Amino acid sequence: MTQQRKIILQESEIPTHWYNIMADMPNKPLPPLHPGTHQPIGPEDLAPLFPMELIKQEVSTDKWIEIPEEVRDIYTLWRPTPMYRAYGLEKALGTKSKIYYKYEGVSPAGSHKPNTAVPQAYYNMKEGVKKIATETGAGQWGSALSFACKLFGIECEVFMVKVSYEGKPYRKVMMNTWGGTVHASPSSLTHAGKTILAKDPQSPGSLGIAISEAVEVAATNNDTKYSLGSVLNHVLMHQTIIGLEALKQLEKAGDYPDIVVAPFGGGSNFAGIAFPFLQNNLTGGKKIRAIAVEPTSCPKLTRGEFRYDFGDTVGMTPLIPMYTLGHNFIPSPIHAGGLRYHGAGAIVSQLLKDGIIEANAINQTECFEAGLLFSGSEGIIPAPEATHAIAEVIRQAKQADEEGVSKTILFNLCGHGHFDLSAYENYLAGKIKDYEVSKDEISASLAELDTPAI
Repeated sequence: MTQQRKIILQESEIPTHWYNIMADMPNKPLPPLHPGTHQPIGPEDLAPLFPMELIKQEVSTDKWIEIPEEVRDIYTLWRPTPMYRAYGLEKALGTKSKIYYKYEGVSPAGSHKPNTAVPQAYYNMKEGVKKIATETGAGQWGSALSFACKLFGIECEVFMVKVSYEGKPYRKVMMNTWGGTVHASPSSLTHAGKTILAKDPQSPGSLGIAISEAVEVAATNNDTKYSLGSVLNHVLMHQTIIGLEALKQLEKAGDYPDIVVAPFGGGSNFAGIAFPFLQNNLTGGKKIRAIAVEPTSCPKLTRGEFRYDFGDTVGMTPLIPMYTLGHNFIPSPIHAGGLRYHGAGAIVSQLLKDGIIEANAINQTECFEAGLLFSGSEGIIPAPEATHAIAEVIRQAKQADEEGVSKTILFNLCGHGHFDLSAYENYLAGKIKDYEVSKDEISASLAELDTPAI
């Protein structure tokens, strides 16, 4: 085949700095607030949870943050990741548009998550931290952090959302293999977990609940810090290595996207691929469309409210200015566990509020259908989270064909679905159903908030 399917970078071309979009935003996000006083928080308020270097990155407005050499050395285990021209998918769709995808499933954990897990573990190690507590939805983040902690000799304790803990057992084994300890959340090991179980002994769990448990462990143990896999500014910034590489790869191909698409849970997946291109919108006169895609069962960007809310269910984290469904919202047990989060990162929320990015919601049967089409035409079985981006890409390509135009579309194939085959099994057996949260459910959840409106 003469067509160039893979667009390659050399290890020497791995970016040396992460991109901080805060430097270029026309309106900076509002400050996070202390959960008790509702006053803007300072570095000292975050010190019990995070190492100081990550706190500095969280509040930084510097445009470029240098990637430590030790982190870049570890990145070379899987970076630069390949970019592919999706000739097979284009043919299957019969589209005139060009489709590219950046494939993050080649990482040790099989997703984009190690891009931030490694630097987070590194900065904790530099400050002498012995243990990190965290949460995970589908298990991708827990796997990534267990891997990263193993590299730096740090103990890792993971609270995994119960519905995924039960439905994705090999993610747990993966974490155990790298030395991670994994608990189904809500658990009876924390006050937060016990409180939830007392209200609902059969609770399927949520990322918000798992965050509460992990934060509690970190806050009550002097030798333990907390680590988050999405939402926070420094996490989104670490992921921009994806888009920075993509810029170079498309330059090699002599191309540039009209549309950039990624799944959306808390924001790191979308930020990673989109923010470096948005830099060219904000400072270079480009006009790409950046589309975040979420499930219809957890539609914070498309149907939530922009207001201050807790990042966790119990209310232990700072209040974040975000699009939210309410921190007590329990999403339906869809198979894209990484997208079952009630809120969105402050940066992404501000960009959406300012009309700089777009958001769409798609149900899971359409997403699985897109995943099957992609796997049959490109040979990669995508994670359920990634199928949301694929479904949106298909929509955009079909719309362009209907309008008689050709678009160049780039999306982030954030991970493979090798540990999600039970989800595909259920889909093929006709057991997957769609969940679309009702207006009354959203209103009831938001009505429970007693936090400041914006």
